[in-house]
Amino acid sequence: MPNERLKSLIEAEIPALREIRHDLHRHPELCFEERYTSGLVQRELRAAGIAFKAGLGKGTGIIAHLPATDPAGAKQMAVAFRADMDALPVVEQTGLPYASLTQGLMHACGHDGHTTMLLGAAKILAKMPRSRPVTFVFQPAEEGGGGADIMCREGALAGEERGGIGTPVGEIYGLHGWPTFEVGRVATRPGPILAATDDFTITIRGTQAHGAYPHFGADPIVAAAQTIVAIQTIASRNIGPLESVVVTVGAINAGTANNIIPETARFIGTVRTLRASTRALAKKRFFEIVEGTAMAMGCRAEIDWHEGYPVTANDPAATETFFRTARAALGESRVEVVPDATMGGEDFSYYGHHVPACFFFLGLRPTGRDAYPTLHQPDFDFNDEALPTGIELFCELAASAPVQR
Repeated sequence: MPNERLKSLIEAEIPALREIRHDLHRHPELCFEERYTSGLVQRELRAAGIAFKAGLGKGTGIIAHLPATDPAGAKQMAVAFRADMDALPVVEQTGLPYASLTQGLMHACGHDGHTTMLLGAAKILAKMPRSRPVTFVFQPAEEGGGGADIMCREGALAGEERGGIGTPVGEIYGLHGWPTFEVGRVATRPGPILAATDDFTITIRGTQAHGAYPHFGADPIVAAAQTIVAIQTIASRNIGPLESVVVTVGAINAGTANNIIPETARFIGTVRTLRASTRALAKKRFFEIVEGTAMAMGCRAEIDWHEGYPVTANDPAATETFFRTARAALGESRVEVVPDATMGGEDFSYYGHHVPACFFFLGLRPTGRDAYPTLHQPDFDFNDEALPTGIELFCELAASAPVQR
């Protein structure tokens, strides 16, 4: 289909899609609770005559499928696209007429926009000739729930014979609205683009005592303070200076009174890395430092380590397909190479463990503005002006020549 015809189809859908996006924004839902969102997606797919399978990902996930219109491509592996659907426990401060109706929850990461763009792409691709099948993955629980991992284990990419729908998926693309890039622009890079995300809860156990007589106790607060300082040496003294690692403590809790040394102190945080070897070394040193420092202070450390999302790494061939397609559709000036990976995390990473995957950033910052509210902030809102670009790229990627492997 000529590019101008595609743009015309997208333009005709935008008013209705904008209303859908605002509807989703009014009704934010936390991970695995996306019942309203899932119902809306199913309603729109049904109205467009697109086959789908619901109930994945602990109940709210959906996979939809369009077969190839070209008989030669009917048995080819599908190209897939993913959108996440969940919101965040953030009190909205946008003042928008379509602001969240649920106190304490909001779409502060733009998943309402992601879901809307994937719906738009599905509707438009249903009207287009398709040389290969297309699968659409509407995924719950990106914000900490690992919904992508569950969807993969339930067969979302495996085709109808193994729990999915249609033909098996050959490669997958996903996007995220990115406030630091200008609207109308897209960007990605081959290899690592987002970090592995490991989280921890540390409980330091000491001996309670009167604050005036510390020699009768073992102070877990002092031990926790020493431990928090010591784990920063993982980055400064254990990992090479050109490698990427972040060790962050986000909260500390201890004690009940100013004159009591408590029995326990707890702190929580996250470790972010970009390489498997760095991830393994950081974990090893973390356990050694935490346990050793607590012991040296006369206390004992209990470590609850949660292995989070893997590194999001873009497949070189799929990334090259993205760059070729995006430059042809948008022009060289609107396509950028991300110079360095970011230490944020994404459960899109799990899809790349099953099929070649490419994740890209979609610009949200309005033209002429130096800054825009960023992700997870209470005044953030997905920019509707970015909808056409995201939809266009999904459609163009679906129409690109199959990646031969």
